Amino acid sequence: MAIKITDECINCGACEPECPNNAIYEGAQEWRFSDGTGLSGMVKPKSGGEYDADEAQEPVDYDVFYIVTDKCTECVGFHEEPQCAEVCPVDCCVPDEDHVESQEELLSKKDFLHLD
Repeated sequence: MAIKITDECINCGACEPECPNNAIYEGAQEWRFSDGTGLSGMVKPKSGGEYDADEAQEPVDYDVFYIVTDKCTECVGFHEEPQCAEVCPVDCCVPDEDHVESQEELLSKKDFLHLD
């Protein structure tokens, strides 16, 4: 499953540089599929839809840091544990029960994001 950031976030920003997929953004900041990934052109994430990888997307949250579910792999393929949760001083990076994925699905998402 993906990780989410709860409203208890204190906006310290410790999590953002730890994400190998650049899936974490400051509240109200637009995001792109191409940010920190190998994606370009039109992309079709597992969640559906078709997007221009370089087109700005609406922020997921306007008040606190947030994680883009389509880019979160729980650090599978990079680290043993989600790095955002490891560094969060208030433990607000938690599993997102609305986006449960298997290890295989997370590895597949990692491969999708980082085409070589």
